[in-house]
Amino acid sequence: MLSILRLIVVVIYSILVCVFGCIYCLFSPRNPKHVATFGHMFGRLAPVFGLKVERRLPPDAANFGNAIYIANHQNNYDMVTASSIVQPPTVTVGKKSLVWIPFFGLLYWLTGNLLIDRNNRSRAHSTIAAVVDQFKKRRISIWMFPEGTRSRGRGLLPFKTGAFHAAIAAGVPVIPVCVSNTSNKIKLNRLNNGLVIVEMLPPIDTSAWGKDQVRDLAAHCREIMAAKIAELDQEVAEREAAEKR
Repeated sequence: MLSILRLIVVVIYSILVCVFGCIYCLFSPRNPKHVATFGHMFGRLAPVFGLKVERRLPPDAANFGNAIYIANHQNNYDMVTASSIVQPPTVTVGKKSLVWIPFFGLLYWLTGNLLIDRNNRSRAHSTIAAVVDQFKKRRISIWMFPEGTRSRGRGLLPFKTGAFHAAIAAGVPVIPVCVSNTSNKIKLNRLNNGLVIVEMLPPIDTSAWGKDQVRDLAAHCREIMAAKIAELDQEVAEREAAEKR
C-alpha cells in the first residue's frame, strides 16, 4: 500500500513540476539556471522515498566558475539524490531519447540541457566540440556521468573519456560529485530507507594534463571518486547501525 501511495505522489508531483516548469521556462527558454532550479525541485522527492539526503559542498562551491562536474550514475534515484547538489548555471549532457519521455522530455530540453546521439560516434564527438564552444561563449558548467550508463549495483564503472577531453580542451577544472550507494537500498514498502550522502569534492586542475593524457586524467579522477564513495558508504553504514542500537 505504501509503495502505491508513493508512486501516486511521485507521478502527480513530477507531472506538475514538468507542466508548470515548461510554462515558466517559456519566458526564458534554454536558460542554464533553470537546470539547478528544477533539479532541486526533484530533489525534494527524497523524503517521499523515505530517504534523508545529506549534501556536502566545499565552502567556496558557489565561486568555482566554469567547470565540468562528474558524478557516479547508479540508477533512476539519482534524480532525487545527485540533483539536489547541482549548482547554477550548470547543464547536463544526456541521450537524445530523453526528449521523448512524456512531460519530462520537453522540460529537459527547455532548461538548456545538451543532447547527444550515443549511437552516432561522429555526432557525439561534435557534441564535445559544442561543449567546449559553450564554455568559450558563456559562464556555464556542464554535468556529465563519465560511466556512460547506470551502474545498477556493479560499483563504479570504467570512465569514458568524453568529459575529460572537453575539460582539457576548454581549460576548465573537473569537479567530482560522489553519491553513496543507493543500489538495493530503497524499498518502496519500507517507511525509512535511510541516509544518502552527496558530496562535492574540490576542483581538479586540468591545466597540467595534455591531450595525450586524457585516459590518465580519467583514471586519476575515477580513483579519487572510488575512494570517496567507499568512505561515504562506510560512514552511512556506521551511522545507520548506530541509529538502530
